[in-house]
Amino acid sequence: MGSNPINLALRFILELVALYAIGYWGWTQHEGGMRFLLALGLPLLAAVLWGTFAVPNDPSRSGKAPIPVKGIIRLLLELTFFALATWFLFDAGQFLWGRILGVIVLVHYLISYDRIGWLLKR
Repeated sequence: MGSNPINLALRFILELVALYAIGYWGWTQHEGGMRFLLALGLPLLAAVLWGTFAVPNDPSRSGKAPIPVKGIIRLLLELTFFALATWFLFDAGQFLWGRILGVIVLVHYLISYDRIGWLLKR
């Protein structure tokens, strides 16, 4: 299921929502120029980390790995990314959206059990 096109589309949407959540949190933390820096800089940093550290030949990605990492490292990066995005929504007072994101991410990873197994073997 991890490489099913519908699941991959869901994962892409979750990635975009998580980046938005990280930026939203940054926006709510300060005023003035720092607000813009956090709202744009934090999602950019998260996206760079997401795209840079990958497992070679990951079938759910392009297969390219700019910086190859073990599967467990990639899985921890993904879980940290989504956990922070969810927590940031809660911290910004968006409790309903935080719960929704958290539940959908959980369902996504439950459906992607085959990909998780693949990552843990790499």
